[in-house]
Amino acid sequence: MERKKIDRMKIIKSSLSLLVVLLFAAVAQAQNVAGESSFGQTMRSNGRIYVVIAVMTTILVGLFLYLIRLDKKVSKLEKEA
Repeated sequence: MERKKIDRMKIIKSSLSLLVVLLFAAVAQAQNVAGESSFGQTMRSNGRIYVVIAVMTTILVGLFLYLIRLDKKVSKLEKEA
């Protein structure tokens, strides 16, 4: 049982570190303003880009929480069987 907790924690840590790396890559890419499209300028000037980022973050957090909860349920069913 202790081994499963350690494995689960490793998966969660690696998933979170991957998410952080991807977010840093996105922020680094967003620093290039010189080649920005007019659509990007419009979204930023209206403040809508923050809504898009908030929705994307909410969806990703929801998916991670769902996967963690699903993993717990499957582990519980495996333990019972």
